[in-house]
Amino acid sequence: MFTVLDRISWPGHPDKPNEDICGVSGDWAWVIDTSIFPGTAPVMHETSDATWLATFVNERLSNPAPQAQDGVTLLRHVMEEARTAYLAVAPADRHEEFVAWPLGAMTLVRRQGNALDAWTFGDTTAYLRQPDGTVQVLGDAPGLRDFESAKAAELMRQAGSRPTAILDEPVFLAWLGERRERQRKSGIPAALLSVNPDAADRLRYETAPCEEGTVILLASDGFSALVDLYRAMDAKALMEAALASGLEPLASLAREIETGRDPGGTLYPRFKTSDDTTAILLRV
Repeated sequence: MFTVLDRISWPGHPDKPNEDICGVSGDWAWVIDTSIFPGTAPVMHETSDATWLATFVNERLSNPAPQAQDGVTLLRHVMEEARTAYLAVAPADRHEEFVAWPLGAMTLVRRQGNALDAWTFGDTTAYLRQPDGTVQVLGDAPGLRDFESAKAAELMRQAGSRPTAILDEPVFLAWLGERRERQRKSGIPAALLSVNPDAADRLRYETAPCEEGTVILLASDGFSALVDLYRAMDAKALMEAALASGLEPLASLAREIETGRDPGGTLYPRFKTSDDTTAILLRV
């Protein structure tokens, strides 16, 4: 079982919906970070279908997770439910996978015996602090972050833009649309949380020691940016700070860097001034 030490989930902008969420149920826990193609009219939620997907998956995981035996099977089942719910409401032109579907990154963990199983979509991260103080990082976030930051710098240069406006720039929309269209034409589902249950087969799987007393931090990329984008601290220092002072000071530090030190995205190129920032801190 997990004991929740702290949790936080802040929207990136007060006027926009929070498209992140986190949860825990028995020996399972998760963090979800969803998105939607900019300008896509919602059909499942009053403001964002990405928020709907995150909320739907979180609610569905809270019930079957304690009885589940495998993360892939569990997520496939939940994504099948999401597909059924989405197709029942979405217009016919959205029934095929394309740019308007909500997508998401996610880390799902389960403790079994003295081991932790972790299944990951995209750039969410699991940090594990063992009882002896050593820290391990699970997930693809650092490599994905390097690619995204380089692309953000390139597109902002081309558009002469800043993180406050780049999501509306034609050069960004064209790049993102082409990327998603290539994925659709490949016939291989994106390795992301979505309403396509076949994507569950593309989950990244890792395992790590997880003795009693291990502390786990699950983070969206808006929170892990402190480590892998802003370089404000390393993973070990992040875990020590979370245990010492909780998650809010860390989220506040991320906001101060984004809005105070680098609002123009010149030091840390990115696609938003501030991203949704979500994390849950657990003790085994």
